[in-house]
Amino acid sequence: QVQLEESGGGLVQTGDSLLVSCVASGLTFSSYAMGWFRQAPGKEREFVAAITRSNTYYADSVKGRFTIYRDNAKNTVYLQMKSLKPEDTAVYYCAGRGSYYRRSPNEYDYWGQGTQVTVSS
Repeated sequence: QVQLEESGGGLVQTGDSLLVSCVASGLTFSSYAMGWFRQAPGKEREFVAAITRSNTYYADSVKGRFTIYRDNAKNTVYLQMKSLKPEDTAVYYCAGRGSYYRRSPNEYDYWGQGTQVTVSS
């Protein structure tokens, strides 16, 4: 059984940094593409970042502020967020799929329960 569990969300102020993590179990983690998505109230779930074995990908809205990286020895994917803005407020989800990168949440097979990130102005 595949499980993804996010942690590290919280309440921060504009301009602050925050690191969210996602620990995976039940899959060959190093072989999977992992993504971070977010969903704000009343909005659709949107792509934030993804990482494959050797490449990273970002939404334009977070490029230069967020960094995705992984530690295959720990079965963990991270999202380092800097220069946070109120519009970054959302529930952040990690997700896993096969080897190749995709931006659509519909292309991901496994999901965590999400972690809330709130950025106050």
